[in-house]
Amino acid sequence: MSDSVSTPLLDTIEPDDVDVPAPLSGRIPTTPRTPVVLNPGARPAQEPAASAPADAEAGIAGIFRQSAHPVALFFLYIFRIAAIAVYLLCGFFTSNYVLSTVVVVVLLAMDFWNTRNVAGRTLVGLRYWNQVDDDGESYWVFESRDPAHPSNPVDSKMFWVALYSFPFLWLALLIVSILKLSASFIPIVALALVFNITNAVGFTYADRDAKQRWANQLAGSGWGLGMGGIGGQLLAGAVKNSVGRVFR
Repeated sequence: MSDSVSTPLLDTIEPDDVDVPAPLSGRIPTTPRTPVVLNPGARPAQEPAASAPADAEAGIAGIFRQSAHPVALFFLYIFRIAAIAVYLLCGFFTSNYVLSTVVVVVLLAMDFWNTRNVAGRTLVGLRYWNQVDDDGESYWVFESRDPAHPSNPVDSKMFWVALYSFPFLWLALLIVSILKLSASFIPIVALALVFNITNAVGFTYADRDAKQRWANQLAGSGWGLGMGGIGGQLLAGAVKNSVGRVFR
């Protein structure tokens, strides 16, 4: 046989050039890096951040940072907390019952006015009052913000928490006063319940009225869940007993 046949074919193919990595300048770290294993559909794990957003926004300071109206939110809580604190701690600082009663009543009145006229309008875009017409008929008047300008979620949540939680606190204090037979403190707690429950009921109806009126306008404009004028007429009957207004 000839030399071309006796010589294996593989011996005639030159091997590929192997790139030799150039030496790196500087000091080579001796600590090995942890290999990253990738699974189909999974993302590589990332090192935890120095400060997670959830941790940064947690707590009272985080609530005020996220609030669009931190001053209004502060005074909403400070008046309510101050009224309860003075009621509970006044006996440790003074034995003057009249002075303690006056301070608590003033704080309750300030909280009632601030909640109805400032905090409610600023934080959730709602306001209410009772009006008597020339015929002597009394009816509720509700104001609501244009839905094109929604409330801040944090402001809204903290407002409703304060509105519904503090009446229960005063109710618990009323039960304690009755059990301890502290008849002198029952009128103060009763007045606090009247103020707090009035605001809770008023803003609850104001919020319900606002939702019904905007649903009524949406239905009347031809979007009444596909029912046209019938949907608008059905929703219009839900707000006959209230007068609604809109402010920006």
